[in-house]
Amino acid sequence: MAARAMLQAMSEGPEVGGLTRAEAMSLLAWWVEAGVDVAVQDEARDWRVRAAPLPSSSLPEDVSQQAEPIPQAVREKPATLEAFHAWLAESADLPLFRAGAARALPHGPANAELMLLTGSPAPEDTAEGKPIGAAAWVLTTRMLRTIGLAPDQVYVAPLTCFSAGGTRFSEADTEACRDTILSQIALAAPKRLLLLGDQPSKLLLGRPMASARGKLHRVAGIPAAVTFPPRQLLQNNGHKALAWADLLLIMGAQS
Repeated sequence: MAARAMLQAMSEGPEVGGLTRAEAMSLLAWWVEAGVDVAVQDEARDWRVRAAPLPSSSLPEDVSQQAEPIPQAVREKPATLEAFHAWLAESADLPLFRAGAARALPHGPANAELMLLTGSPAPEDTAEGKPIGAAAWVLTTRMLRTIGLAPDQVYVAPLTCFSAGGTRFSEADTEACRDTILSQIALAAPKRLLLLGDQPSKLLLGRPMASARGKLHRVAGIPAAVTFPPRQLLQNNGHKALAWADLLLIMGAQS
């Protein structure tokens, strides 16, 4: 429902559309920030229901062919998602590894409706041990609820477990990140993939966020879209409406 309708409903009872008052307030806060205050189509749409398959001809020619085989180096990594998580938590053979450095580890279920892939985690993220932390995670949670997903239903991963801290990736680091994340995508097997920012977009699509946004791509055969990272949205409210459009784009895609 639109923001004004939700406000009215909240005044009439403790629950709104099956949400608690606190959940409804969180959802409403995101809509208000994104400027969504009016209905955008005549009939409601449940974004959890699969849309019609996307014709391959509607994908840009240069990205519709990107469902490349997983390299041999990727297949040699741990064979289960649980073992892969343990490897990320303990291995020294990871991009940007430094002895004693805090790690931001992926979390979420396999076969999730959506996987969020972030760039290198910020120091405040590694302090919490997550790819996205602090205020950025609060905003991410609000965004997810607008498309009917609880935070624990989404798989979230960084390109590397370690904060880059302004360090430029070497060619070896870049290849290691690509191999590692492709392996993780294969094991997590999400239905859709949302790339957050320039780093994931350049690494997996070969183009910056600015030119990759607004289109559906495929990464290892999985529908993918690109949008702004949460920390950038916190700094620029004007991008929130664009991020909303990106969410609708990826949730309308079908594998």
